Amino acid sequence: MSAPVTVARATDATTGLPSVQPVDPDRDATVVQAWLAHPASAWWSMTEHDVHAVRGYLRSVQEDPAQAGWLLRWDGDPIAYAETYDPRQVLLTDVWDAEAGDVGMHLLVAPPPADGRVHGLTSAVMRAVVEHCRDALGARRVVVEPDVRNTAVQVKNAEVGFRALREVDVDGKRALLSVLDTDRIGVPDDDGPAAHLRPEHLEPAQRHLVAKAIAEFTHERLVAPRPDGDGWALDAGDSTYRFRARRYELEHWVVDESSLTRSRAGRSGPAPLDAQQLVLDLQDALGIPDEMLGTYLEEVASTLASAAAKHRRGGPSAAQLARGRADGDVVAAFQDAEAAMTEGHPAFVAANGRIGFGLDEYRRYAPESGGRFRYRWLAARREHTHLALAADRTEQQHWDAELDPATVDRFRDTLERRGLDPDDHTWFPVHPWQWQHRIAVTFAPDLGRQDLVDLGEGPDDHQPQQSVRTAFNRSVPGRSYVKTALTVQNMGFLRGMSPAYMRTAPAVNDWVAGLVEADPVLADAGFGVLREHAAVGYTGDVYHRIGSGPAQRGAPQRKMLAALWRESPVPRLEPGERPVTMAALLHRDARGRSVAAALVEQSGLDAASWVAQYLDAYLRPVVHCLTEHQLLFMPHGENLVLVLRDGVVSRVFMKDIGEEVVVVGDVAVPAGIERIVHPVGDDEAALGVFTDVFDGVLRYLAAVLDQDGVLPSAVFWRLVGSCVDAAGAGRARPLDLRVPDFEHSCLNRLQLRNTLQMVDLTAQTDSLIRAGRMANPIAH
Repeated sequence: MSAPVTVARATDATTGLPSVQPVDPDRDATVVQAWLAHPASAWWSMTEHDVHAVRGYLRSVQEDPAQAGWLLRWDGDPIAYAETYDPRQVLLTDVWDAEAGDVGMHLLVAPPPADGRVHGLTSAVMRAVVEHCRDALGARRVVVEPDVRNTAVQVKNAEVGFRALREVDVDGKRALLSVLDTDRIGVPDDDGPAAHLRPEHLEPAQRHLVAKAIAEFTHERLVAPRPDGDGWALDAGDSTYRFRARRYELEHWVVDESSLTRSRAGRSGPAPLDAQQLVLDLQDALGIPDEMLGTYLEEVASTLASAAAKHRRGGPSAAQLARGRADGDVVAAFQDAEAAMTEGHPAFVAANGRIGFGLDEYRRYAPESGGRFRYRWLAARREHTHLALAADRTEQQHWDAELDPATVDRFRDTLERRGLDPDDHTWFPVHPWQWQHRIAVTFAPDLGRQDLVDLGEGPDDHQPQQSVRTAFNRSVPGRSYVKTALTVQNMGFLRGMSPAYMRTAPAVNDWVAGLVEADPVLADAGFGVLREHAAVGYTGDVYHRIGSGPAQRGAPQRKMLAALWRESPVPRLEPGERPVTMAALLHRDARGRSVAAALVEQSGLDAASWVAQYLDAYLRPVVHCLTEHQLLFMPHGENLVLVLRDGVVSRVFMKDIGEEVVVVGDVAVPAGIERIVHPVGDDEAALGVFTDVFDGVLRYLAAVLDQDGVLPSAVFWRLVGSCVDAAGAGRARPLDLRVPDFEHSCLNRLQLRNTLQMVDLTAQTDSLIRAGRMANPIAH
């Protein structure tokens, strides 16, 4: 093996930059191979390549029009190898929304000589390469993707001006995607945990949230913009907001964000857009109680911070999300889309509260971070714990499926070393945030008396989902989702979980799944549910001994230790299928392009046919379940997993069954799950479709497709009407979903009334707030 080439004529490289020239595979293969063989170059994963293999590799790079290799010399000696590539065609095609003028870059610096490092050499090489990208290649931006573990190169990247965006899966590694604007070469980026809280990121977040607030508060008839020239104006306190907007069915407003301005009485010039100030000025109109105002404003602030972080990180393009991974990795594509969602909930203004997360915790646990974490595990005494299982699963089968034997052995060994009998305990996953901030403090006595025992970190990496309490197993994707109590304030609730609900969750899921699987109409539509097949709750704490009245039952401390396991869709996929969250249909990327339009284009179908197939897979089963089984789900974007084949929705999976399904008729259910039965009249039952589907999902999708010139909204709603007719005809409970109008049930009004607990989960219907009636877009 050739010895690494070293630089021996100088010890300081800070006085000039190396030269950059095209690599010559025949001439340079030997020296590059020597560098690659050195342990310091392990990040290239080519340490075993011989000279012949390296020569072939260099030649393949040089012969590819989308790539180029470069040798850097200093005082005539070769000191580094660099590669540049077009990220629109190479490596980053799944994760980076590349534009003209973007250049990707890799760098290999010669290992340090035996007699000492050359001071400043790596910095000089880095500077030379990025200036070469700018000056010789015309790069406007340079993008790199170092391994997340390679902290040394990340320091050098930051030194020359790269800013870290987000972690991505690329080329078989977990990488830190980073970008350099070439007009800022040499200006180190302030990549602190609050780097997103700068004007260039916060101002677009404010603009978007103010536009959304005006649109949704208008939709809920809390405010009424007035005509103003060729646009609209909204008066709020001493401010007036002017904007252009398009109006659609269901009183849906799409505000043109670029047109939005704010002026203040008695002051010249435009005023900055400020979502919190808008809420404050509209407090009376919005009906926010004084005692709730601070909490709501804090959730607005957190939503702004989240949006600013998303703006800074960027994300895949709509076309990338619609296409999926070039390598066919359906799991990675599924989770790419999950992390890419920017809107939170399409209706709620304060949609990303997460009050309780710090800056570092946001990066680790927020769904849009795309991060990974491992659950903490506890052992809980069986006498204080209830493990509920689906009828087709024993406890041993459950743990065999969810934990490897080595982990179970470790858990048992931990208990035995404490003098405890492992058979007297059951295992219990808890979110690491919950462990640190709640369990180790609020349940300190339980830990002290060993009713709870810390077992340490689990072995599997999990990725947070849009439902912030739920995570997907990235280590073993066929294993279950895990959902745990997470006592942060988010979108009108502390996100705890009730052990009482956990006792019956698997039984509820078994019953619903049995109905679905036995129904030939649902089978024909490919409709399925992802069962919550195991759940656990701990009740040995003092908080479960303080009484049984409504106030005690609702105490947040009684909802801090519970978890459930939900089926993953991955084992149920067929070849050629891939899953994606239904929320993606409403998503627009950083340049305003929609995933829905990209899917229609990818499919090759005309838009009407594409929409008809989507409605057949989604709306038809929902209506059928209501009219045939008197069963209502909560079928909004994050609760549906679409199964795509060639860009077309072929079938769907419904999830979040245990807490949100309801039977709206006098239907016999198995003993023990009577809590899901809430008979209501026909008008109330129909609201399950009108509010949750028409108003909660389809009004947005109709506007997206119309705005993008894909399908006129009138045609969209005609297709909805046809689907409803086909789904509801001749059913056990015929409901007229073609009525002229229906009650306008409002979501933001719930949160504005009580941002701490906007709905009583034991009496959800009684908690609803209506704002008159709304015209039905599919009325006869």
